[in-house]
Amino acid sequence: MALFCAVVSQLCTDNLHKMTKKGIERWKTLKSQVVFDHKWYTLRRDHVELPNGHQMDDYFVSVRPDVVLTFPITEDGHVLFVRQYKHAASDIFIELPGGVIDAHENDPKEAARRELLEETGYTSDDMELLLEVIDNPTKDTNKIYFFLMRNAREVSAQDLDESEHIEVLKVPLQEVGQMVLSGQIHVSGSVALCLLALRKLGL
Repeated sequence: MALFCAVVSQLCTDNLHKMTKKGIERWKTLKSQVVFDHKWYTLRRDHVELPNGHQMDDYFVSVRPDVVLTFPITEDGHVLFVRQYKHAASDIFIELPGGVIDAHENDPKEAARRELLEETGYTSDDMELLLEVIDNPTKDTNKIYFFLMRNAREVSAQDLDESEHIEVLKVPLQEVGQMVLSGQIHVSGSVALCLLALRKLGL
């Protein structure tokens, strides 16, 4: 089995090298204009030229701030989730705690700790950045920073915005994988971080 895995891995690596040799090129931005600017949403219209010379003057991009997402494990071995209504999808979702990095926050770790505290009342001094990912590279500009937070402890009440109504769920760590596979957790960022954190923890 080990030999088989090694061969498959080498074949995948060889194919990746072949793909990257084809020379994918960046598009050129000839002109860029912000067409809608609001504190909650910014839309940009780009005039771009593709490597083949074709031009598009109506490529719209959502300019979004970077985001943090946390996988907080409590001292007694539970993972903290938040359950809340999300209007765009018109449904109630179970997600990991997280949110936007504020303009004054230079360190994603600072934002992750703040978001966890605001949404759940918990904090952690044991934080590890697992991965920095791109959310939606086709239309959005933002990144997501995935954090594993161990030994989370409750230190205060929630500090929510007036538009937020959040229920905090404590899920045994061993049950998280099944919640993802059964579709109880199905927001993409939370799914990705759950699987990544469980792999990191050897589960």
